Amino acid sequence: MHVVVIGAGVVGASIAAGLARRGATVTIVERDWPGTGTSATSFAWVNANGKEPESYYKLNAAGVRAHHELAAGGSSWLVPGGHLEYATDPGHRERLRGRMARLAERGYPVREVTVAQAAELVPDLAVPAECDTIAFFPGEAHVHPALYLAHVLGRALDAGATLRSQTEVVGLRPAGAGAQVVLSDGDVLTADAVVAAAGRWTSAVAGLAGASLPLASFTTPGDVTVGHLVETSPVPARLDRIVTTPRLNIRPDGGGRLLLQALDLDVTADPSVVPGVDSELAQELVRRLRAVVGNTESAEVRRVVVGQRVMPADGYTVVGHAPEAAWLYLVATHSGVTLAPLFAERVPGEVLGEEREPLFADFRPDRFLAGVTGAPPVPRRPGEQ
Repeated sequence: MHVVVIGAGVVGASIAAGLARRGATVTIVERDWPGTGTSATSFAWVNANGKEPESYYKLNAAGVRAHHELAAGGSSWLVPGGHLEYATDPGHRERLRGRMARLAERGYPVREVTVAQAAELVPDLAVPAECDTIAFFPGEAHVHPALYLAHVLGRALDAGATLRSQTEVVGLRPAGAGAQVVLSDGDVLTADAVVAAAGRWTSAVAGLAGASLPLASFTTPGDVTVGHLVETSPVPARLDRIVTTPRLNIRPDGGGRLLLQALDLDVTADPSVVPGVDSELAQELVRRLRAVVGNTESAEVRRVVVGQRVMPADGYTVVGHAPEAAWLYLVATHSGVTLAPLFAERVPGEVLGEEREPLFADFRPDRFLAGVTGAPPVPRRPGEQ
């Protein structure tokens, strides 16, 4: 069976690897270079923390487990250090405790820690005196996206997949029980099935086949689809896991570098106007870093990016066959880094017609046939539900 996978980010490459390792003939088509889309601008936090409703929690929790299983023999790409979050006001404390209780009931690893225990986990973290509650989520992790992509893309190629970079899909048309995939270089591939996993371009790819996949797109600065991400210079700070605070999210990025995110500052995020490393936004993030992590006085901003999220119209993952074309399988999700290894395990069985995955039941593309109700949720800030 020949399957064309459109998109070579972390999701597309993972699915391609799963298909090739199950014996399919796989061609991966990437309009640019692997990993240069959303995968390159992700905070890459592996978690099911605050993911609601319960079916979305279960999907993401399975993704977390899949990461740990894939990395069980050791990996360069998964950093299983967990996540520390603290609250400094009564409202945040109440919401955090409520979230901890719900997660504990579901069997999700979480525990409250003292200031002294937090200092053991993150020695250079300056916990404010007014801190009410500190939560530690030991099962969470973060990923170095380029290293993860190298791993899964390598698995796909080793299993016989073919990669065609710098090639765009410009047409999709039915051919028998399958499809013809028309490429920008003039080639036409005949496929038994097509997987569209092209990130925020997946809607356009679906449209080539006459299928509809509503994704939110950037319209105004600060909308739900965009956010800033800042990379610092190497600093001698003892911080080797994700930390979220009321005003700053931080994670290690290798070699002493840190990635910074402050969702309240995303109100100005615009992909066409990326702040410079000396901008007020960049300097404000550094000021916040120095206030919460010791030994960061030398921190400088090395890179600022404006990431664009893959955001289905209702905010939830899309995974399944397009109702308009049985040979077309659609995947689009804001939780791509968390779900990628799960998709590698579970999507191939559906594409090859061997099995249906119960975890995907609430996330099929046909839910949009009746019209989308509600808008995608704003990304959760620390302390929010």
